[in-house]
Amino acid sequence: MNNYMELKIWSKAMLLVEEVYHLAKKLPDDEKFGMISQIKRCSVSIPSNIAEGAGRNSKKEFIHFLSISNGSTTELETQLILISRLKFIAERETIKALSLCKEIRNMNYSLQKSLK
Repeated sequence: MNNYMELKIWSKAMLLVEEVYHLAKKLPDDEKFGMISQIKRCSVSIPSNIAEGAGRNSKKEFIHFLSISNGSTTELETQLILISRLKFIAERETIKALSLCKEIRNMNYSLQKSLK
């Protein structure tokens, strides 16, 4: 349907993954199989679902995968907030990632609306 690599939302989501991986390096080692694994998986899910949806044959399928991507975005936001509340990382260090999440959510909503 679309060349996903040309989508601004996909590019932003890829930047978010990079940011999350940098943050994950700062988390305690004992979170390796907990929070570290979880934030990495859901961050990767965001651009992956955008790409998968763009590669589908209909707008309806694309919207479905954008919805999944949006769910992963809000999941990641929650985990980033939790990381700072648990004092694993200072709140100021999560601002960039949280800002990207918000921007991606807004872009996702607009893209879904334009496809309907």
